[in-house]
Amino acid sequence: MVCWLMLIYRVPSEPSRLRTAVWRRLKALGAVYVANCVAVLPESPEAGRALAGLRAEVEEMGGAAQLVRAEPLTGQADFTARYNQARDEEYAEVIHRCEEFLAEIAEETAAAHFSYAELEENDEDLAKLRGWLGKVEARDILRAALAGRARAVVAQCAEALDGFAGRVYAATGDNPGADVQLLQF
Repeated sequence: MVCWLMLIYRVPSEPSRLRTAVWRRLKALGAVYVANCVAVLPESPEAGRALAGLRAEVEEMGGAAQLVRAEPLTGQADFTARYNQARDEEYAEVIHRCEEFLAEIAEETAAAHFSYAELEENDEDLAKLRGWLGKVEARDILRAALAGRARAVVAQCAEALDGFAGRVYAATGDNPGADVQLLQF
């Protein structure tokens, strides 16, 4: 059975940026709301530290917060389903962005835009996708359904970029690695 950490908080209604700040922090942690101003995360040392820190911040804002360790007597499946749904929504967004990335590579290839500038831009985009996937995977401790598909499509993006890079090198006459010499000290 999964134990949950529950943050129950109340912040002043004004300024509204305080509520937004708490919401953003909880979202970044992967917490899901089970009621208004009540968010949960599966218990872990990292989640405990993060929520304890957020609890202190809420109090500094002039609000009040309690951090509770909870084992649902009933409804455990509801908490798990809600948590996994949130991760699947994040994975779906990664997948969508990967599909856009693949379409961009296909468009640049069809237009024969084989330049180092395009390669660098696409390389940066792939790094962002990998980083984003890593953040979602770090929160996905309950194994959401779309995890494997998201990993596969990010790998597909890497393969597409490798193919695009080969075309850039061919178009520019470069052969990276061909002239590399190892230096010994």
